[in-house]
Amino acid sequence: MSVSGTPKKNLMLFGGRAYPELTEEVAKHLNVSVTPQSAYDFANGEIFVRFEESVRGCDAFVIQSHCAPINQWLMEQLIMVDALKRASAKRITVIMPFYPYARQDKKHRGREPISARLVADMFKTAGADRLVSVDLHTSQIQGFFDGPVDHLWAMPLLADHVREKYAGNDLTVVSPDAGRTKLAEKWADTLGGSPIAFIHKTRDPLRPNEVVANRVVGQVKDRTCVVIDDMIDTGGTIVKAVEQLLKEGAADVVIAATHGVLSGPAYERLQNCGAREVIFTDTLPIPVEKRFPTMTVLSIAPLLARVIQEVFEDGSVTSLFDGNA
Repeated sequence: MSVSGTPKKNLMLFGGRAYPELTEEVAKHLNVSVTPQSAYDFANGEIFVRFEESVRGCDAFVIQSHCAPINQWLMEQLIMVDALKRASAKRITVIMPFYPYARQDKKHRGREPISARLVADMFKTAGADRLVSVDLHTSQIQGFFDGPVDHLWAMPLLADHVREKYAGNDLTVVSPDAGRTKLAEKWADTLGGSPIAFIHKTRDPLRPNEVVANRVVGQVKDRTCVVIDDMIDTGGTIVKAVEQLLKEGAADVVIAATHGVLSGPAYERLQNCGAREVIFTDTLPIPVEKRFPTMTVLSIAPLLARVIQEVFEDGSVTSLFDGNA
């Protein structure tokens, strides 16, 4: 005697404690509820997670934003994945809008770690089948995970905002360093063929977060310069770029970046740097005390929800980016 069953697909959404508002917003767009869980820290800092509903056979999507304290939230997401694997979830997709340790993606000198690879290995070991991230620091990180990686772009979201708001202006897209010129070219195309410029900078490899010297290569005089980057951490690089552009005669400077890490002095630096507008997405939480009148924060939740829907229905994520992602 044989038993035949019809497999039914069941999407379940899980969220870590780092940024529950983002998970809730994604859930609203998907028209599902976030699966209830109990999560707490023991006295010694160890993390405990348990889901309050059966997850057997489900298509699980686990969202966590890796803001400070980054190691705690990374560990919590790994523990959530392990709990899902041991509770027989059918497929586990890890959604980390901001990939932790992404800047350590190669060895600059001997005896250094490649921590971005270690993060991918840990998620594989924990039981993740798929990773989803927004604007990785470098595209090569996709190859660190042994399985599908959906690398999403926030550029269409940021560029649409810039195009609508600065429609009549002469725009120049500015890369804060030579390494981002490819992205600047994509931005320029999206904005209808604007010229690009970049800031040639030198760094001292022994002094992290510090830039030594800058000069602008490209056409910026009397133009509205859109300085683009994937993340702003302490804000040192980007603020120096803004000062340099204004010194070289730029009419206005707009900053557009995907991830607002905003460590230490970043808030004061950005607020006082002379930029007309600073635009971020909310891949990381930006609390009220780190916001100022000229800052705009765009929601990444609609994009994440569309990607979850495509992955769940075995559709195409690439189609969301006109075949470019």
